[in-house]
Amino acid sequence: MFLEQANEEQQVYVRQVLNEDVNTRDRDLQAIKDWLRKEPHLPDTWDEDALLAFLRGCSFSLEKTKRKLDMYFTVRAVVPEFFTNREVNSPDLQHILRLGSVAIMPGLTPDFRRVSVARALAIDFDTPDLNHFFKLVFMIGDVRIKTEDVGILGDIYVLDASVAVFKHFTKVSPMAIKKFFVCVQEAYPVKVKEVHIINATPFVDFVIKQVSFFLKEKIRRRIMVHPTVDSLLEFVPREMLPEEFGGTAGKMQKYSDQWIRMLQEYEPWFREQERVLADESKRPGPPKCHEDLFGLNGSFKQLAID
Repeated sequence: MFLEQANEEQQVYVRQVLNEDVNTRDRDLQAIKDWLRKEPHLPDTWDEDALLAFLRGCSFSLEKTKRKLDMYFTVRAVVPEFFTNREVNSPDLQHILRLGSVAIMPGLTPDFRRVSVARALAIDFDTPDLNHFFKLVFMIGDVRIKTEDVGILGDIYVLDASVAVFKHFTKVSPMAIKKFFVCVQEAYPVKVKEVHIINATPFVDFVIKQVSFFLKEKIRRRIMVHPTVDSLLEFVPREMLPEEFGGTAGKMQKYSDQWIRMLQEYEPWFREQERVLADESKRPGPPKCHEDLFGLNGSFKQLAID
């Protein structure tokens, strides 16, 4: 795997921050395995490395890990548009990849965080179905759950908003965005430390304001907007960024292509995982449905800029 991991000396510090005790780690892992077997609506077993990723993402809190895992398997059943037909060569995902580029950079920052970058490749385009983009994001997220061997101390997201215009926003479903952020915040073992939006126009501030309704307060406080890439470099090391983001790590397309190849290699696993989800008919107590998790639908078309 091309994602760099902390070395043995650095892992001592990472484990300390994540509350990971090598003397009790196996016991905690076994406790989660036992819990899965006892929950009739959840899969009896799952990949051990994935369970460890959830434990690390939840700072080894068993109760938080259980809640995240329950939600993870639940949304896979409730939101099939994100978690089925995950073939990177499909026409829908290929269309997304022609419009934009997404990559997780291989290195770690000095404080052991992983940097993810995204930018549009097209300048003038119709708003695509964001469900396909979100599907791609969760495909990458699931591969990371499988492959982050020793844990990291959070994620940094850098988004290039240079081609964003109002017509894109008016065609977006708030429900799709809400479902995406519920899944990210409640179902995935991710620690969002920073979100940087570069090449931002005043319109982008309006978009952030609307989208922030779906974000936890601590994440809202971690969003930073930059009119150019210059101020971004005050927060993210230059060597952790591709050239298009003011960095020295080479062309972004190289890293995006690496991830596309990785997703292609994981297609058999993605197909297997479509059967690994919650069975609401067996859940103790009332089953969870779409409305329980996400509420009612809506549209941004009715919103006006102040």
